[in-house]
Amino acid sequence: MGQAQSGTEKEVTLQHIPGLHRKFATECPSGNLHLHECRRIFGINRNSTEEESAYMENLFRSFDINQDGKLDFMEYVAAVHLVLRGKLEDKLRWSFKVYDRDGNGCLDRQEVRHIVKIIYAIKKHNDPSITGNIDDICDRLFDVVDKNNDSQISVEEFMEGAERDP
Repeated sequence: MGQAQSGTEKEVTLQHIPGLHRKFATECPSGNLHLHECRRIFGINRNSTEEESAYMENLFRSFDINQDGKLDFMEYVAAVHLVLRGKLEDKLRWSFKVYDRDGNGCLDRQEVRHIVKIIYAIKKHNDPSITGNIDDICDRLFDVVDKNNDSQISVEEFMEGAERDP
């Protein structure tokens, strides 16, 4: 499921905070990072695909811990720490949260299909020769990962599947 563990596990320490704050203050003079600013930072614009925009919204939502529509400095630090220095287990839990659009703690076929469609479209945008059927990919994922065959993937099943196929 694409999450590799880095060899260097470092924490975001107090030494890093002033530099992170300067970067945050430069990018977000209002003191908060809004979705439109996040889009600009990551290069999502009118030329971006619908899938790229949807993926950015999912990423933003996953870091907006208090769900107030903006990232404050502490949410920003948590995001930077997770993405750059987080442990594999934490990254997998975060990935699951991004994919779990309705927040019910399980991934259904619609959620899995949505994320596969986004990833496929982004890959196809970068390499038009890529071929594949989204429904077939979803079926294979459920066959391999949904161990109890309840048509939902729990966070435990997701993490076990990712660890078997990083």
